[in-house]
Amino acid sequence: MINTNEWLTVGLVTSCHGINGQVKVKSLSDFEERFLKPGMRWLQKDNEPPSKIELLTGFKQPGKETFIVRFQGINTRNHAEQLKKFKILVKTNELPKLKEQEFHLLELIDLQVKTLENNELKVIGKVINLENEKNNLLVIELFKNQKKVLIPFVQEIVPIVDIKNNFIIINPPNGLLEL
Repeated sequence: MINTNEWLTVGLVTSCHGINGQVKVKSLSDFEERFLKPGMRWLQKDNEPPSKIELLTGFKQPGKETFIVRFQGINTRNHAEQLKKFKILVKTNELPKLKEQEFHLLELIDLQVKTLENNELKVIGKVINLENEKNNLLVIELFKNQKKVLIPFVQEIVPIVDIKNNFIIINPPNGLLEL
């Protein structure tokens, strides 16, 4: 289901931290070890090809979704300043294995979106993108007017996700699809 040639953005370098080359990273991932565990990572500026870099150390800022990390070869504030707005990526074929009834948000892209109307399932659109700022939103394109709507990815609104059969069922509150 997931294209192994694609990348998933898991973090964003937001600023420098101190004078020794550390950077502050905003997490877009549920897996904290991506910013804590030393090893190879990928950085990308804008739409340039990703480049390899080694994560040396990292720690989570207490009470925040941000991490302070140190990369190999980034030893000064000036070096760190150049990484501002870089994305931290992982290859989609390196995603962690999940338990039953769990899935990666990337797997939701291109799923059909259905609603239950008069005890009948009706296809109304498809998932075209995700907005993930720690409040996962599905970007859905409606077939009837090609309008794009944001749907909160919560159990009450998206009660059924069927990856195997390529669809989700949504139960939107009145007016949500008209926004």
